[in-house]
Amino acid sequence: MNNELRTCSGMRPTGPLHLGHYFGVLKNWVELQNTQRAFFFVADWHALTTDFNRTEQLRQNTLEMVKDWVGAGLDPDKCTIFRQSDLKEHAELSLLLSMITPVSWVERNPTYKEQQQQITTKDLSNTGFLCYPILMAADILMYRPQGVPVGEDQLPHMELTREICRRFNFLYGEYFPEPKALLTPAAKCPGLDGRKMSKSYDNGIFLSDEFGSIEAKVKTMFTYPPRVKKSDPGCPEKCNLFPYHELLASPEEQAEIKEGCTSAQLGCVQCKKIFLKNLHSLLDPLQERRKAVSDEVARDILLAGNEKARAFARGTMEDVRRLVKIF
Repeated sequence: MNNELRTCSGMRPTGPLHLGHYFGVLKNWVELQNTQRAFFFVADWHALTTDFNRTEQLRQNTLEMVKDWVGAGLDPDKCTIFRQSDLKEHAELSLLLSMITPVSWVERNPTYKEQQQQITTKDLSNTGFLCYPILMAADILMYRPQGVPVGEDQLPHMELTREICRRFNFLYGEYFPEPKALLTPAAKCPGLDGRKMSKSYDNGIFLSDEFGSIEAKVKTMFTYPPRVKKSDPGCPEKCNLFPYHELLASPEEQAEIKEGCTSAQLGCVQCKKIFLKNLHSLLDPLQERRKAVSDEVARDILLAGNEKARAFARGTMEDVRRLVKIF
């Protein structure tokens, strides 16, 4: 058990997942489940930090997220899929870690400061939002992973987790391994309008979208605004669509697209058709797997995953209570 490679990560169930989630997170998770003991959780408590007054869709969003995960390739037989709020051990460890975490450590969190300034449509004055990095540290340390898959924007949170880990080990004895950040290469997935793909902007291509809806969306997708006519040469490096060719097309096809675009032999309409063809190849099997997961099946996946995660978490908390001398 102590020598096995472990990893863990979670996502907040705040709405449907889109291509950015797939290429930025899920694709990496699917690979990790084949090489490590992996724990992936629906972070519903974390969703409450910003949406505590918008909980109507939380349960259904949780089930839809599990469907997206399985559709993307997560296999409940290869990894542990569970719901954060079903494991009270996470709350207990978060509480204990908060006792040893200086207030200044959470106040200096750059994400906390940025979101306080940038998000004006939500009430972020609650203590849960300030202290969510401690809960995140508990989520991670519970499974004593050697590495955690994160994007660069999560590095400050990972460093705080490592600091809390070191402080616990200093106070109570070496127990938690210091988890390293497994940096996930940033996948550029622009939204239909050129901004970051987001449900909030209504500019996303979602994993659960019907393909007719996707085709209609792609027809309106920004490409390279200065290119007005097909006879105008394009610029793949500045085109909103080309990053998807880099993700979906073969190197040979990418070279052909780039040559056709810059020489004005390939128009934007044709370019979008190539994108849709490759998107079909990705999403068709994904959506077939997703359709096989009913609400009931999603609940069963969570129930089974909860039991597997709880068995591990109970062992961790027994050790922690013994080390902290809480019997």
